[in-house]
Amino acid sequence: MKPVQNLQTKILPLSELQKKADEWRAQGKTIAFTNGCFDILHAGHIASLTEAAQQGDVLVVALNADSSVKGLKGEGRPVNCEDARATVMAALQVVDAVTIFSEPTPRELIIAIRPDVLVKGGDYKVEDIAGAKEVLDWGGRVVINPIVNGFSTTSIIEKMKTT
Repeated sequence: MKPVQNLQTKILPLSELQKKADEWRAQGKTIAFTNGCFDILHAGHIASLTEAAQQGDVLVVALNADSSVKGLKGEGRPVNCEDARATVMAALQVVDAVTIFSEPTPRELIIAIRPDVLVKGGDYKVEDIAGAKEVLDWGGRVVINPIVNGFSTTSIIEKMKTT
């Protein structure tokens, strides 16, 4: 039988994530960090997460809490609750740790775990990415992954409404 890691061991509150990040650093590992809602996981997300994972030895994914998703995306969102989204994210082989944040941006979380690489998907400018200045200040890198055209949670929801 194939060994399967208990997914809950990858879903960590900030205090445990900080300890894990310290362990990884002590082992000489490079920490990549990305964040998002990841409400309905699709091929665009997988491409972005795969590229993010290639930026470091370990990948930490911060998920917007349900209240945050609702504020960003509007009524009816998220489709999947934060616990379900965290479980799906933890099931991905490229993801080493998942945490949930409820603040408007992940800036404080980024400062707390001090990743070596901050990765965002989309058409952001570095100066507009929360936590980018701090990561650059401590000698890290900021990487912007291109959007994979044709995939978005909003378009999936709209298609479901019309079919």
